[in-house]
Amino acid sequence: MTFKNTLPSEIAANRRLILKLAKNDIKTRFAGSYLGIIWAFVQPVVTVCIYWLVFGHGLKQGQSLELPFLVYLVAGIVPWFYCQEVMSAGTATLLEYSYLVKKVVFNIRVLPVVKALSALFVHLFFVLVALIIAALYGYYPSLYLLQLPYYFFAMLIFVIGLVYATSSIVVFFRDMSQIVNIGLQFGVWSVPIMFDIRSFENIAWLFKINPMYYIVTGYRDAIIGGRWFFERGFDSLYFWIWAVLVYVIGNRIFMRLRVHFADVL
Repeated sequence: MTFKNTLPSEIAANRRLILKLAKNDIKTRFAGSYLGIIWAFVQPVVTVCIYWLVFGHGLKQGQSLELPFLVYLVAGIVPWFYCQEVMSAGTATLLEYSYLVKKVVFNIRVLPVVKALSALFVHLFFVLVALIIAALYGYYPSLYLLQLPYYFFAMLIFVIGLVYATSSIVVFFRDMSQIVNIGLQFGVWSVPIMFDIRSFENIAWLFKINPMYYIVTGYRDAIIGGRWFFERGFDSLYFWIWAVLVYVIGNRIFMRLRVHFADVL
C-alpha cells in the first residue's frame, strides 16, 4: 500500500470536507430541539451524577480509594464517553450518509473519521471538566498531562478500527446497531470506571483483558498523575497488539465490502 492510499493521507487530502461534515453533524444531530447542542453535554453530566450518587455514596466505592471517588470516576469515564459516542454514531455512518456513499467520486473511507471528529468537540469539553474537578480536590495538572494526546491517539486507532468493521457489516446486517449498543452497555462494566479494581482482586485480570482498561487507566494517570505510559511496558504492548489487529481487520472488512455498499443502499 502506497502512502497515497493510507488513511492519514486521505484525511489530509479531505481535511476541509471532513471538518465541514463534522460541524454539520453536530448541528443536525440536535436540530429542532430547544436546547440544541447542550443536549450533547446534559446526558453525560446526568450519567456521572447518577454513578457518583449510587457508587460513591450509596455503595461507598470510594472508601477503598486513595483519592476522592468523583475524581476517580470522572477521569475514567471521560474516554469511555468518547468511545461510546464514536461507536454508536460511527456504526450508522454509512447509512446516514448513504447519499455520499453512492457518489463514485467521494472517498467514503473518511466518513467514520467525521464521527470521530464530531465527538471530539464534546470530548475536549469533558477533559477540561475532569481537570477542573481534579484541581478542586487538589490534583493540579502536572507533566503527566502531556501523555493525554498519546492515550487519545491510542483510543482513536482502536475505536476507528472497530467502527470500520461495524459500519461495513451494518449495511448488510442492520441488527449490528443493536448488537453494538448491547455491547457498549456490557462494556462499561468490563472496565474499572465506577469501582476500584482492587475490590475484585481474584478476578482483576478479567478487567485487564479489555483493551479499554489501558485507556481508562491511562487517562487517570494523565489527569490525576501516576505513571508514564512507557512505564507500563507489558500493558502498552498488549494494547497495541490488539489495536493494530483491530484496525487492520476492520480496515480490510471495510475495503472488501465497500464495492457493494452503493448497490445495497
